[in-house]
Amino acid sequence: MREEHTVEADAVIENYLANEDIIYEATRIFDALSDYTRFQILSALCVASRSVSELKGICHVSQSAISHQLRLLRDRGLVSARRDGQHVIYSLADEHVATLMRVGLEHAAEAVPVEGN
Repeated sequence: MREEHTVEADAVIENYLANEDIIYEATRIFDALSDYTRFQILSALCVASRSVSELKGICHVSQSAISHQLRLLRDRGLVSARRDGQHVIYSLADEHVATLMRVGLEHAAEAVPVEGN
């Protein structure tokens, strides 16, 4: 069921929709979320910051594939990286990304039958 929105929230959305640059950036974000491996990476980063080798184990793809996807996610502003000795540790760029992931997963879960019912 759709939550009721305030007049202020609707006005903010209308202002965003009037700006083509914002629309373009939003479509780039959702495009990045549409790939299975990138979605797995972001989901894993919702739980904890991780290295490329940890993400490789979670996603079951090559290190070069993980690195390629992380580069795209960084370019889209969805992940950030910090160096820890010889390793680079990746994390979500901010809480907005975690919210996108949580809401997407919650919405998807509505379409999946719950076991035992």
